[in-house]
Amino acid sequence: MGRSLRFWIGVWSSIWTLALPLILLYLWLRGRKDAVYRSAIHERFGFYPHSRPGAVWIHAVSLGELRSAVPLIQALLAQGDRVITTHFTPAGRREAERVFAPEIAAGRLQVVWVPLETGWAYRGFLRAFRPRCGLVMEIEIWPQMIASARAAGVPLLMCNAQYPSKSFARDSARLPIRQALMRGFSGAIVKSELQRDRFAAVGVANIAVTGELRFDQPVPPALVVAGQAARRWIGAGQRRVITIASTVEGEDPIYLQAIQALRASHDRRGLPPPLVVYVPRRPERFDEVAATLIAVGLLVLRRSTLGPIFDLQTWGAPPPMAPDVLFGDSLGEMYGYLAMADQVIVGGGFMPCGAHNISEALVLGRPVLCGPEVHTIEYPFVEAEAAGVALAVADADDLTRALVEGFRPEPKAIEAFLRIHCGATQRTLAALPELLERSASPTSSR
Repeated sequence: MGRSLRFWIGVWSSIWTLALPLILLYLWLRGRKDAVYRSAIHERFGFYPHSRPGAVWIHAVSLGELRSAVPLIQALLAQGDRVITTHFTPAGRREAERVFAPEIAAGRLQVVWVPLETGWAYRGFLRAFRPRCGLVMEIEIWPQMIASARAAGVPLLMCNAQYPSKSFARDSARLPIRQALMRGFSGAIVKSELQRDRFAAVGVANIAVTGELRFDQPVPPALVVAGQAARRWIGAGQRRVITIASTVEGEDPIYLQAIQALRASHDRRGLPPPLVVYVPRRPERFDEVAATLIAVGLLVLRRSTLGPIFDLQTWGAPPPMAPDVLFGDSLGEMYGYLAMADQVIVGGGFMPCGAHNISEALVLGRPVLCGPEVHTIEYPFVEAEAAGVALAVADADDLTRALVEGFRPEPKAIEAFLRIHCGATQRTLAALPELLERSASPTSSR
């Protein structure tokens, strides 16, 4: 790591130190909506009174990264490793505490906040835990994290990493500092050969290609069974069901146009109206989006009115009139909503932020549609589209055509795709010892 880069990281750390009052204010304000933001504040400053040194450190900044890490964490625990997970948002921390509650109670896994981006906070974290190695999920480039791990002799690797084409082009043209920081990692565990080439092109050495961990996420069978039963319970056994998952702000008019056009097409052809399962990504949007759907004349059944869990035994009698929309205003039940579907539309793709995870739908054998912004899921979307099991559409009219014409690849095509792309967890475990050995070698390219 060159002198100029070390100087820049020092300035970065100083800015974070000077901004601490604003950071505390941010956490306090966010804590008004979610009290977890205000919990264990000392951890964010590098004070960890209850630490277990020698664990594998997994950094999963938020919910999506934690979910992709779950199969790997489970495999590490199964082979006898202890694990510490770090998070910045309550969503990631809360999910880790839920999924790994028995392991936490047994002292095999610990969940803490990631320290703030200052040298002194990271020194406290690394002194307390002395991790055997660190795996940073997806692509999180935090300068002080990288510099502090190197200074402490802790090998830090990108894991389940991809370098989206837009980010690659932007960094190459305007942000070479990010690429210099990437070279500070001890290595990278990446999703595809294309991603290997991109990371190698900016000087990242010590790379292994292992695939996509999200394809190995454990599927909760009870939710899948409950979702299939819910389809019959709601009166959609013979109706077409489309799940629109993880929608984000700004996309709702596109989906509403497609829904109304599809309903009109079914009516012209004498077909029963489709059931739409509509699941916004952020809980803060639940009430607003539900009101929008009702305002255009759709009969909406809110999942939250049916009971605390996705279990038909607690839902009572079916509604007297089958709804047009089952509104997914609950958390942790996505597999239930996906299991109801014939087709899945994954949100985010009509906005610059990019499309969200498509692996959950594909693992359940459901074909996927999304908007044109797929740079965030370049892998596995490029491979899924080439296999004919996913499709990007340009706009609301294009989405409507795909729905009306019925984008329905054969189940065997999805099965064949999954056979090729599952198994990243075991490949990651197999690659990790060699990557760590190479990172420790004085002759390795760093």
